[in-house]
Amino acid sequence: MRIGLLTEGGYPYVSGEAGLWCDRLVRGLDRHEFDVYALSRSEHQETEGWVPLPPQVSRVRTASPWEAEDDGIVLGRRARRRFADCYGEFATALCTAAPGDPSAVSEEASALEADRFASALYGLAELARDEGGLSAALRSDIAVRALERACRAPGAHRSAREARVPDLLAVAARLERALRPLSLDWYEDDGLGAVDLCHATSGGPAALPGLLARHFHDVPLLVTEYGVRLRSHYLTEPDAPPSTRALLAAFHGRLAAETYRRAAVITPGNTHARRWQERCGADRAKLRTVHPGMDAAPFAEAGESPECADPRTIVWVGRVEPAKDLVSLLHAFAEIRRAEPGARLRVVGTPSGPEGAAYLAHCEGLAAQLFPDEADGPHAVGRNPVSFEETGGPELPSRADAYASAALVVLSSVVEGFPAGLVEAMFCGRATVSTDVGAVVEAIGGTGLVVPPRNPRALAEACVALLRDPERRERLGAAARARALELFTVEQNVAAFHGIYLEILSRTPVRRVLLDDMGAPLPFGVPAEAHVPGRWADPAARIAVRGGPGWATDTPVAATPAVSTAPEGASR
Repeated sequence: MRIGLLTEGGYPYVSGEAGLWCDRLVRGLDRHEFDVYALSRSEHQETEGWVPLPPQVSRVRTASPWEAEDDGIVLGRRARRRFADCYGEFATALCTAAPGDPSAVSEEASALEADRFASALYGLAELARDEGGLSAALRSDIAVRALERACRAPGAHRSAREARVPDLLAVAARLERALRPLSLDWYEDDGLGAVDLCHATSGGPAALPGLLARHFHDVPLLVTEYGVRLRSHYLTEPDAPPSTRALLAAFHGRLAAETYRRAAVITPGNTHARRWQERCGADRAKLRTVHPGMDAAPFAEAGESPECADPRTIVWVGRVEPAKDLVSLLHAFAEIRRAEPGARLRVVGTPSGPEGAAYLAHCEGLAAQLFPDEADGPHAVGRNPVSFEETGGPELPSRADAYASAALVVLSSVVEGFPAGLVEAMFCGRATVSTDVGAVVEAIGGTGLVVPPRNPRALAEACVALLRDPERRERLGAAARARALELFTVEQNVAAFHGIYLEILSRTPVRRVLLDDMGAPLPFGVPAEAHVPGRWADPAARIAVRGGPGWATDTPVAATPAVSTAPEGASR
């Protein structure tokens, strides 16, 4: 089958988020054909280039929604009126919604606003298709005035009524950027209209082209989320004005609800993301939890040699940023040292941006205060029991070496999605102590100890308990490795998506009719088993079953799109 893979800031870019997961998926499903439609995040990401693409990727189309370009399109009077009507309805749906809290309004009112949002969104998409783009219109005074009227109208949410002119300008600019996919030329018959299935690798703008492909061509949509966009908005916009946060939260919530409503199947990466999706209106019948697939091979040697670990060493591995709460870890380690004087802590990771660099410097200063350099004797050089290191050097060539060097792996985060670092530690057969955040409990099951976040004493007590009990550490490490190999490998992830692809296609009506030389419909032109991989599907081996129809061995005819005049939602 032909898959339209929709990404935002990810595959096929070298520095793309979740790019490795997408690459493994595409390479694992080598019997399918992939068209990649990618939205980039920055100019730097584009200049870094792409990862090497496998032969099953037949097309890559990219767009730069971060770059505001003047498309030169000037709407006529009728088109301006049409835009004002659609954008006004769009803004009204945002201002009357209770941001991030669908339960605050009645079910009937919520459904009405959802329909209003969807109607306005698709109205803007159709206008963009007719006029060639809406970038200038979305930045125009018409859009700002429509947003202001919606905020001042009776029934608007309190946070929306409090918006001032700077807030309205900021929200209008953010909405224009988020809606730039409406103006792309991806939705023609030879673009997304030609694929069998759209697979959005995240929600938000990445799923928007999939919504439009479904609207214009009835292409089924699969949505995979390892982190819900509404949750990310709350975490990354803490300092924005309340009205700005509320309006943008309403947009992300409405877009998520419409995406979940139109998707054929939704695949959260963990139960934590699944709960957010259900909160945003996802139907439980559509949800299939598919854990992220990770390559276990680099960690096999460490996992098969647990005796190589230093029994007194604790290791933390990850990106250095405030959300990881290394400050609490350092205070916990101070208590660990009082109970176990020979313990050592290795902090392995690189800072995440300028904020991460400043946080790393703060943690290094705190470690120097808490743990003065210690010497074994009067003629020895002192050494701090806490070390800050990065992988890639002679001592720690890889992350696997970092996990292998310690008997205990710790995670101290206050915010976490899916803990990939913990799964790597599990592949290495290491016991873990983690804070109860995100999908941590789901990932480790009963194979590690879990403590409340921001509780250094509880973290210290759990670490000391495992440091003093090597047999328990060994049992937990073995159980963790077995669990990781069962649930979190690339193979299980690829197999799960292969089955979901077939499930969706088996329930999707044929959208293209194959015609013979005379222009008449060709019966059984697309047999049901055409999407099942196998040796017979090779174009070089087109052998008909004895007594079968003669057309089965003929050269395949070109697909002609079926023309439908029925409105969306009408019975056929």
